[in-house]
Amino acid sequence: MLLDLHGDIWTDVTVQRLQGMKSVIKKRHLDRFRQGGLTGGVFIIWADPPHDQRPQERMIESLGAMSAELWENQDIIQVVTEPEDFAAAEAAGKLGVMLGLEGLSGIGTNVEMLYAFERMGFRLAMLTWNELNDLSTGPTQDPTRGLTDYGRQAIRIMNELKMIVDVAHTNEKSFWDILETTSAPVIASHSNVRQICDVPRNLWDEQIDAIRQGGGMVGINAFNEFVSHKREEQTLSRLVDHIDYLVERMGIDHVGFGFDFDDFLNLDTLASFSSSPDHGLQGLQNIGDAPNMLAELERRGYSAADIRKLSGENFVNFFRRVRA
Repeated sequence: MLLDLHGDIWTDVTVQRLQGMKSVIKKRHLDRFRQGGLTGGVFIIWADPPHDQRPQERMIESLGAMSAELWENQDIIQVVTEPEDFAAAEAAGKLGVMLGLEGLSGIGTNVEMLYAFERMGFRLAMLTWNELNDLSTGPTQDPTRGLTDYGRQAIRIMNELKMIVDVAHTNEKSFWDILETTSAPVIASHSNVRQICDVPRNLWDEQIDAIRQGGGMVGINAFNEFVSHKREEQTLSRLVDHIDYLVERMGIDHVGFGFDFDDFLNLDTLASFSSSPDHGLQGLQNIGDAPNMLAELERRGYSAADIRKLSGENFVNFFRRVRA
């Protein structure tokens, strides 16, 4: 099993389908998934810039594109709604895909939309991307603003529905507000270690410890600017340094892969959050290079059982804790 806990696949599906393409995953992604050994993960809906200025409309467009794509690709995709579904999908030779939401600007203050999303099959959500919205505050926004009352309501509804609360794109105040509010473990699905690379999207030790103490987990992020500030250190090896740090601090059972690959996103979207068009890691440009990651982990002394945990077992067990 190899799960990617954060993939912007529905973004590309939306872009391509609005231009007339069908079966986008088969045409643009499946070969790369197979090359990398991907068996599934979390595919998210996101208001990709410049559509973050019209989030409700983009959410509706993305929901339509995602639903049509799922209908056309039932032979290769099984939607995951329970922990056991990942293994069942793999046994059937299909991708086990959990549906997720990266930011909820599109619902405004209508937090009861979360009930509808759960009915649609969504099992994970972040309150915000990088923006300040009606629920929460992004990592580069007002540091004194955290969750709103609507944001707290949203967390309580997600707990009630046993949906996964993802803290990956919150600022520090929102992060602590979420942990104060939630009754379930949380995930930072695609974040790295701030002690190694000091950017607002990465996690301080205190945040890492709090996630661990609550039974949560962290998925490492392959975006180069979250791995190192130094271009020469934006490598697979340096990313594995982040894994080593997290494993030492949290234990092997609380770490996974949330790669956040963006090699298929258009340059205008990338320019909204990346300082350079060259945004890959040496040795890990896309999911097709995932075997390089596993080989580096083995080289560093991780056992086969450890690598299985990092590759997917930890997330399945975390999902079980949320659904308990």
